[in-house]
Amino acid sequence: MDYEELIESLIKEGYLKTPLIIEAFRKIDRKNFLPEELKERAYENTALPIGNKQTISQPLVAAFMLELLELKSGEKVLEIGTGSGWNTALMAKLVGESGKIFSIERIEELHQFAKLNLLKYGFLERGVAGLLVADGSKGFNDAAPYDKIIAAAAAEEIPGVWKEQLKIGGRIVAPVKNSIVVLDKISVDKFERKEYFGFSFVPLVVS
Repeated sequence: MDYEELIESLIKEGYLKTPLIIEAFRKIDRKNFLPEELKERAYENTALPIGNKQTISQPLVAAFMLELLELKSGEKVLEIGTGSGWNTALMAKLVGESGKIFSIERIEELHQFAKLNLLKYGFLERGVAGLLVADGSKGFNDAAPYDKIIAAAAAEEIPGVWKEQLKIGGRIVAPVKNSIVVLDKISVDKFERKEYFGFSFVPLVVS
């Protein structure tokens, strides 16, 4: 399977719907975010190891979560778990030059790997994406509040600090145990919650 066939299968199965997200998938090649020895498997619809017991997301899951996130041009986004940087790059493409992705990774080695991968697209140099080494469970208060927050690792529950760092009218998309949860912030302390079951993620490490 080549990359276009993978994308077409995600469209056919209903995981990729929005034209701008489809375009982002086409422009940001998953192969560029994998270790050399795994590049030949880049277009498999499966999560793949990227070292340090972490994975690059299954394309189906990446597509599903981006569709739920509903990113718009110019938005400010907090990403918990940079990993290889693939999702960071997809989101940077979607928010455009007037937007900003703040992405947190707790593992220095993965942070450096993501930086190398993102340099291929110029997002760091142009300031569309910024990478940090920190504990993502605490969010990143310095740049709060955010329009959107997305996480790549599953928590037992969505941390309260993420909710605090979200704008009113903003949205969190994050794994909780074996589900994907969508949380819309209606007011300071009121949220609307939707849950999508049947997914598997690496755990969020809380220090």
